[in-house]
Amino acid sequence: MITASLLDAQPARWQNDWRECVTDPLELLRLLDLEHRLPQMMVPAPGEFPLRVPRAFIARMRRGDPRDPLLRQVLPLDSERETVEGHGHDAVGDLASREAAGVLHKYAGRALLIATGSCAIHCRYCFRRHFPYAREGAAADRWQTAIAWLREATDIEEVLLSGGDPWSLSTLRLHELTDALRELPHIRRLRVHTRLPVVLPARVDAALLDWVRGLHLPLAVVLHSNHAAELDASTAQAFARLRGAGATLLNQSVLLRGVNDDGEVLARLSEALYEQGVLPYYLHQLDRVAGAAHFAVDDGTARNLLAHLRARLPGYLVPRLVREVEGAPYKVPL
Repeated sequence: MITASLLDAQPARWQNDWRECVTDPLELLRLLDLEHRLPQMMVPAPGEFPLRVPRAFIARMRRGDPRDPLLRQVLPLDSERETVEGHGHDAVGDLASREAAGVLHKYAGRALLIATGSCAIHCRYCFRRHFPYAREGAAADRWQTAIAWLREATDIEEVLLSGGDPWSLSTLRLHELTDALRELPHIRRLRVHTRLPVVLPARVDAALLDWVRGLHLPLAVVLHSNHAAELDASTAQAFARLRGAGATLLNQSVLLRGVNDDGEVLARLSEALYEQGVLPYYLHQLDRVAGAAHFAVDDGTARNLLAHLRARLPGYLVPRLVREVEGAPYKVPL
C-alpha cells in the first residue's frame, strides 16, 4: 500500500546512480582505456538508439580489452546502420498483439504491460529499440487504461511487467499498480522482467523490498544476465534481498555472437546464477530487430551449444533454448 513515507521520500541512491549513467560513447572508451582501439564505434545521431550504461556495470568490464563481453553488449557500432534482410523494427509482433495502450496479449492467460520505455542500460540487441514508447506506456495514465482492460479480461491470470525496465519506475508508481490489481480477483500471479538488479543493484532498496513483501500475489522476477562477468558481490546481495522478501528468481539470456556463443561461457553463467540463488530459465535466440544482426548465431550452432550444456550440467541448470515467433502460442523450442 502507498504510505506517507513514500509520498515524502527524497531521491534514492539508485536514482542518483541512474543520473550518473554514461551516455557518451567517447567517455565510455576513455574509462576503459580504449580511446584509439575501436574505429568501428558509432556515435548515435539524434533519433538513433542512444548509449546508456551504469558506471557500476562499466566497473565490471576489463580495461583495455575491446572484446570484453560486457562492453560488446552496450557499445554502438557502425554495423548497426546496415540494412539486413529479415531484420525489422517490430521483430516479435508486439504491435499486432496490442489490446490497449501499453497492453500486449500474446499467450493464453497472460497479459504484458509495457510499464515504461526507460531503462538504465541500452543493450544494443534490444528487441524493442524501435518501439513507440511515446504513445505506448501502461503507466502513463496511472495504469487506468491497463486496469480497465484487465477488469474485462477475466481469462487473464498473470500480469507481466516489461518495458524498457519496469523497475525504472518509482516504487510509488509500482504501488499504484498493485493496489489496483487487488480489485481484480482473477489475477493470480505477477511477473517482473528486469535487468536492473544486475546492472544497477542499488535499485533493490528498502522501499522496493517493502513493495515485494506487501504484494498480495506471488511474484516471479525474471532477471536478464548474459555472461558470468556481470555477476559480482553487489548482484549477489541484491538477489538475496529479493529472495528474502519472497520473490522467485529466474534468468533469461540472449545468445549473442562475441558475448556468450561458447559452451563453457554459458555453463559458467548457469553455475554463477545458481551460486547467487537464480535458476536459468530461457536462452533466447536473437530477435531479428534492425540494428542487431551482427549479434546473430545460427540455429545449428545454438543447438550444439545446448547439447554441450546438457552434457556438462545437471538438468536444472540447463536453460530452454527458444525463439519468439510472431503469432505462435508459446516460445518455440529449438
